[in-house]
Parts: sequence; structure tokens; C-alpha cells
Amino acid sequence: MKRISIIGIIVALLVALPLRAQQPSIKVSAKPQVAVGEQFKIAFEANAEGKQFSAPSFNGFTVVGGPFNSTSSSVQIINGSMSRSVSHTFSYVLRAEKEGTFTIGAASLVVDGETVTSEPYTITVTAAAEPSNSSAPAGSSSGTATARPSTSDPSVSGKDLFFTVSPSKKTVYVGEPVVMTYKLYTRVPVSQLSVSRMPSYGGFWMREVGDNSSTLRQTNETVNGIEYTVAEVKKVVLVPQKSGTLTIEPMGLDCIAQIQTQRNSQRSNDPFDIFFNDPFFNRSITNVQKNVETPTINLTVKNLPTEGRPDSFSGAVGNYNFSTALDRDEVRSNEAVTVTVTVSGSGNIELLNLPTPNFPPDFEVYDPKIVSNIDANGQGMSGTKKAEVLAIPRRAGDFTLPPMEFSYFNPAKGTYVTLHSPQHEVHVEKGSGDEQGGGVYASNQEGVKHLGSDIRHIVTGQPQLKPLYSTFFGSLGYILILAFLVLLFVVVLVLVKRRRQFRQDVVLVRNKQATKVAKGRLKKAYAFLKENDQDHFYEELSQALWGYISDKLGIERSVLSMDTVKEAMVNKGIHDPLPDAFVDVLNSCEFARFAPGDAASKMKDLYDRGLDLIMKVEKAV
Repeated sequence: MKRISIIGIIVALLVALPLRAQQPSIKVSAKPQVAVGEQFKIAFEANAEGKQFSAPSFNGFTVVGGPFNSTSSSVQIINGSMSRSVSHTFSYVLRAEKEGTFTIGAASLVVDGETVTSEPYTITVTAAAEPSNSSAPAGSSSGTATARPSTSDPSVSGKDLFFTVSPSKKTVYVGEPVVMTYKLYTRVPVSQLSVSRMPSYGGFWMREVGDNSSTLRQTNETVNGIEYTVAEVKKVVLVPQKSGTLTIEPMGLDCIAQIQTQRNSQRSNDPFDIFFNDPFFNRSITNVQKNVETPTINLTVKNLPTEGRPDSFSGAVGNYNFSTALDRDEVRSNEAVTVTVTVSGSGNIELLNLPTPNFPPDFEVYDPKIVSNIDANGQGMSGTKKAEVLAIPRRAGDFTLPPMEFSYFNPAKGTYVTLHSPQHEVHVEKGSGDEQGGGVYASNQEGVKHLGSDIRHIVTGQPQLKPLYSTFFGSLGYILILAFLVLLFVVVLVLVKRRRQFRQDVVLVRNKQATKVAKGRLKKAYAFLKENDQDHFYEELSQALWGYISDKLGIERSVLSMDTVKEAMVNKGIHDPLPDAFVDVLNSCEFARFAPGDAASKMKDLYDRGLDLIMKVEKAV
């Protein structure tokens, strides 16, 4: 128990000790000189906790790995002052690509709302060192093998890694969709894929296939008797807009390939060297930067035939269905009727023009509303395209909407196809009002709200008259409003002044907010009590009691201790048993976690005592 008491006193002293703050900064550490092709580490070390770390651009270098994060902290007590140091390190592995002197810009980190930056760092890149081919000295008599660096440069051949593009068709008609699939074939592990060159699609309308997610779908394929892992990198649907030979430029990828290399070593008679020189134990992995490109693709695009081309053809190519629908065939004049024109199927459906119905002159017709539901997939494009045409009959009678034509070219059959819609009859009855007047109707088209709004009826009913030259300025209402505004200004000015005076009295502000802050910490302590988390419970309860009595009695945190608390409570007229009870609860918080017994019961008892103590002190003050 004596040892426990000493530990408790030490903990209480540590809580009361002031902390020495450090100026936040970021230190950069790396080799000032490296060789071309050498991999090295660069670290950005911050001496404070922060967020939103932003790395600089590493021009002249390739990022092989990172960022890697690590954090450490330490506490020191010197002459009664406690200082805490924090180290948060962000490190990267870089590889030098070419000779020269390169400056790495400033990294940044947000610490307590302020941005801290590092100093720029300069690295000199020299030429790569020549591999040594010399053997061990002739006079060596140790009998052990001397390892020599490999003189072979690991590389990736075209059989290990290549990038292809394959069109679904190489000869198409103008307007006929073709699917281009980009695949990466590899026999070695690859990582850090990035696009180095985007293909150009001159003369084509293009649409991406898929959701462009970062996860590539992988399969296995056998090419010329060799099994490859295949990743589908990109897939697009192209619709040629002109005839002739159209060229699709290559697409390029940058990646890092991992190559297993064999280390060379001299033979020796040592049985341990023979064991570890086994190829299984003598392998290493080398990262090789690789750029691969697809070949150039030429597509032959043919003109659509002119023979047999119908007058209603507007450029649709594919295989389609065509239908029309009338929402109702009996309406009143000045009520809306909607004709829906629908084309569904596969082909260049997103580019086609829908036919429009031919309404009689007595109908007022509005611009169509186009609704598309189109899916681009590995087979091309398919879906549905609709046009909703709204019209309003202006007089009663029986009207006929003539059939519509939709023509398209079927590339599979090489012929034009013409589809017809049925004829629609509309019976319009006379509306309740005058056919020339206005009327309100419901419509799903924007911009159509009210008819005849340019003509207004004459005012009916009893008119409201007022004197011709009467003004509001100087009236009784004007004076009352002006007086109210002046009074409101004076009240607001007094309130602002009182609040400013209150804010300037720091002790008073802390006194007023002491109970609120203590309740917040007690709420956290109660949550840890429910979770049976002793360490965090006792910490929150102790901080609630210390913080409450410090704010309530106006005691500085730097001089806060058991004796100063008791003395301040007595000076405030708070006599026993409250001061002794307060000190007893604080000591119990320090020792309860080390005392035997039911932990949950001790935590509940201390919580109730602390809450009761704060309530009694609040009443006494």
C-alpha cells in the first residue's frame, strides 16, 4: 500500500505540472547524393501531431513506395517542468532516373489549424557506377566464397509483358458501333499502373464501357502455348462518323515489373556456403520500370448504300423496334395531350433522331422531352430512347394523327428497314370556358403553366380607395416604427456592451462555465463506466473534479494541488466536511484502480460521490 501511495502522489504531480510547448516544424532527411537507378529513402519528420499531410512533387525521381507513416512520443521532467515531444514521420522510397541536381519542394502539414512547411531539399544524382568484374585476391586463403554483384541487367522481354487492343470488327459502316478492348498480358508481377499516352479517336464518336473503377478484372489466357495473366484495362464503344480508313493511335502504360534475379557467388568447400548458395536461397527481386504500348489499328469504314435509302432515314444504324402511344384520346379544348415516340434496340441509339408526330394546325405543339436509357457494354450500345411530345388542342372536334415512319440501316443484312406506327384518333370536346380565353391545365412539361395570361379581366367587387397625395412619411405609423427602431438599437447596444465586459472577465467566464464543462466530462466518465473502462473512467472523473474546482474557485492550473484546493475552499467560506471530502474523492480516483475488489462497484461509487460533491460545492458557492 505504501508503494501505491507513492505512485498516486507521482501521478498527481504529473497532472499538475505545466507542459512546455515546442514550435512545430518539419525536418527533411535523405542522402544528398545518389546514383542513377539507385533507390533511397526520404523522410519528412514533424515534431507535432497534425493532419492533412501534403507531399511535394518528386520531379526527376520515381516513387517506388510510400508514404509510410510512423509516430513516437516521449515525456521529460526538468526542474519541475514537464515537456512532451512527438515525432510523426512520413517516408517515401524513390529511385533516381537521370543525372543532375534536383530540388524537392516543401512538404506541408496542418497543426492546430496552421500550416507548417519544410525547407526545400537538394539532391545530386550522379552517373551509375560501373559493375566490378574483378575476382577475389590471389593470396586469399580463407577458403570461403566471396560474393560478386551480378553483371546482368534484369529486363522484361516482349514475351513477359505486352499490351494489346482488339476491335470487335475491322470493317464497319458509317454509324455502326465497334467495341475496342484494351488488355495487358503479363507473366511477371506488375504494379503502379499509370497511363502514359491516351489514344486519339479522330473521326469517331466515343463512349466508355463500365464504371471506370480502379480494380481491373483479371483472367488467364494461353497465347502460343504460354499462360498469361490478363487484365482488361479499358473498353470503349466507337461510332465512325465518316468513311475511309480511320486510324486509332496507340495507348501507352507505365508500370513496374518485379523480376527475380539470381545472385552469383564463388564456390567453396564450406558446407554452410553450399547450403545457402542453393538457388532457392540465392534469389532477389528487382523492380524494373516498363512502358508498353498497343499497336496502331486501322479500321475500314464504308459509306451507307444510296440504293433503296428511304426518305425517312436519318442516320440510324443497328437493329431497332419502333412504337408510338397516346396518353388519352378524349380531351377538352385547352387540355394537354401527350404522344410518346419510342425506339428500342441496339446500335448507334444515342446518336439517332426520333421522328415527331404531325399534329393538325389546331394544336399548339411544344418541344419534345427526350428520355434515354442506354447501356454501353461489350456488345456495343443498346437501350431505349423516348420522345414525349405535348400538344394542346385549341378548338373542339375530331382530329387524326397520321402514322409515322422510322427507317434504319441493318448492317448485318446490308439493307434498309422501314417501320410504321398506327394512326391515332383524338376527340376534343368544348371546354367549360371560352375557347379563346385562358385556362389552367396539368402538364409534365416545364414552361407550360397557364393559357391566355396576356389578357386580364376587369377588376370586379368593391374597390379600395385612398387619398391621392397621402404619404407614409411623417404619419403616426412612421413615427412609431422609427421610435421602435431607436429603442431596439439602444437595447442591442447595452446587451453587446455587457457581454463584452463579461467576456473580458476571464475568472467570471470560467466560473460561469465550470458546471457545464464538468457535466461534459462526467458524461464521458459515465460512458466509460458503462464500458467498464477503468483507465479512461478515472482519468475523465479526475479531470472533471480538478477542472471544476479550478474554474469555480479561480485557481490557476499551474498552482493546482490538494493543499491549494483545500485552502481556496476555506477562503470561499466552504468549510468541512466538503474540503476534506473533495480531497478524499481525488485520492480515491488515483488509488481505486490499484485497489482490490469489484471494479464496477468502485467506479459506480466514485462516480456518485463525485457528482454529489460537485452539486454540494455549487450550492455552497
